[in-house]
Amino acid sequence: MLVLVGLPVGAACGRHQQTPAPAKEQHSSPKPSEAASPSPPPKDPDGLDPALAAHIEHLRARFDPRGWTVVAEPPFAVVGDGTRLQVRGHAMTTIRWAVTQLQAAYFERPPGEIITIYLFETGESYDQHARELFGDPPDTPYGYYSPSDRALVMNIGTGGGTLVHEIVHPYMATNFPDCPSWFDEGLASLYEQSAEIDGEIMGLTNWRLPGLQAALRAKQVPSFQDMCESGGGFYTADPGSNYAQARYLCYWLQERGLLRRYYQEFRAGVQRDPHGYDTLVAMVGPDMSAFRSEWEQFVLALRVG
Repeated sequence: MLVLVGLPVGAACGRHQQTPAPAKEQHSSPKPSEAASPSPPPKDPDGLDPALAAHIEHLRARFDPRGWTVVAEPPFAVVGDGTRLQVRGHAMTTIRWAVTQLQAAYFERPPGEIITIYLFETGESYDQHARELFGDPPDTPYGYYSPSDRALVMNIGTGGGTLVHEIVHPYMATNFPDCPSWFDEGLASLYEQSAEIDGEIMGLTNWRLPGLQAALRAKQVPSFQDMCESGGGFYTADPGSNYAQARYLCYWLQERGLLRRYYQEFRAGVQRDPHGYDTLVAMVGPDMSAFRSEWEQFVLALRVG
């Protein structure tokens, strides 16, 4: 087992707004009677998609004078204020590994738009440049995804866990645009602390566990139905346990070999089950009281590390 990424204690997902669903025709398959699609445009000499190659050149023109490093790590562009060795190291390890594993496990398509990942090596640099480049102070010291800016903005000095978490969001927006907040954040949070086991990405226990265990003992964790149906209240009416509850529901499904099947069945049936609760009941029920008791006992027996 090779543990690759972890999120610092106290970290949370930063601002993340729901991205509007892409137009339906972008996802539709051609009808059998339609002519075959034209061949894709040729890649540039470095093997990059032309749109990504052009974006890289634009970023280099903008940031080379600052002494920053710009590299392509498909499907992302990566900008960093560290040394070239540092930036390429982050790109070729954490980003490449996350992309490879997440695409193999869940996501058939890359993000629908080119996303730039900004990697700042210190908290001071992260705060300064987030304000300068995007006009707002960060609402987390670790990193965030801004759909409107098509950017992941990271304090990479705190580790790669937040980066893997945030990479999930643009993939989810393209591959499962109707995904509710609880599952989007639950799956992203699962991989804050993750490893490659037998060639597959696996979430590990992490810092969110003790707080969830305390909330369970205090009977302060909402029902799964309430969590699934929370909508935007997942963020605005969080009793303090929503992220952890969603993460450790995903963790339970993972440990039972059900997580990928849940994702596939939920996505396929989202029009009839927009919150994912009915899909959950069909998979672990029908007695949700019994499942809740089993899940609580499972979570309370876990340990970090």
